[in-house]
Order: sequence, then C-alpha cells, then structure tokens
Amino acid sequence: MFMRIDHVGIACHDLEERIAFFQRTFDLTVVAREINEEQGVKEAMLRISDGQGGGSYIQLLEPLGPDTPVGKFLAKRGEGVHHVAFGVPDVARALEEVGSRGVRLLDETPRHGSMGSSIGFLHPKDVGGMLTELVQAAEGQPETTQEARNADT
Repeated sequence: MFMRIDHVGIACHDLEERIAFFQRTFDLTVVAREINEEQGVKEAMLRISDGQGGGSYIQLLEPLGPDTPVGKFLAKRGEGVHHVAFGVPDVARALEEVGSRGVRLLDETPRHGSMGSSIGFLHPKDVGGMLTELVQAAEGQPETTQEARNADT
C-alpha cells in the first residue's frame, strides 16, 4: 500500500525561522509554500530527495490561530513532529482498505493537500498514537510542475 514516506509534518511557531534553520543546517530547498485555510496552517514543503514513486519532504506547519489543530498541538506539546505521511497510489482506495481493517478514519473521503495532492488522515489512537496521513501526489508530478508555481510565493 505505501510507496514511500512522503513527508514528516513539523509544527512550529515561526515558519520563516524554521525554514531558515532547515536550509542553513541541512541544505534543504523550499519547493512550495501555501496557506491552507481549511487546515488552519501556513506551510512550507522542503525537498529531502526524489525517488521512485515521488519525493520526500519536511513539511513545516505554522498555525493560523490558536484554535486550529496545529495551534492546539503547539499549546499542548510544543514544537516538533506533528504527523507522518505515506505516499500511496490511490488515496481513496487506501482509505477504504485501511478503514475496512478496523482503523478509524478522520477523513472518509480525500481532501485537498499540499502541492495539489489528495490526502486523508487516520485516527492516531488506532495507529499507535501517531497522526498518520495518506498522500496521493498530484497528477503530473514530479515536483517540478509545482515548484515553478509555488516556490518562494
């Protein structure tokens, strides 16, 4: 079912500060920036590598407010790993399969994710306490299409 680790989501208070840290420390490149009102975050995707089935990233998440899921996470736990996302070929099918195996779904149907992807979340209590995201990359990706549209906007 899983093709790769798509990204690791990291909650932070200051997106620009965290971007600068990851660029300076690990030589990572920002390939996309977005404001996702539905999820209540400003985010940046930093490429780690390209591979078969797509790229791998660090996703930095700054909440748009204290009452958003990431805002609540930061208030309770502080900065750090928020979720792990796995690349799948078909997120709707993956959600259906995982749900049929007894894992509660936070998303019954796919929704919009970073860089034009389709995503769905699994309930952390059913996955060993880990918020888990399933990601189907946008049609036509590799990332170069998105990179031209989103980098440094």
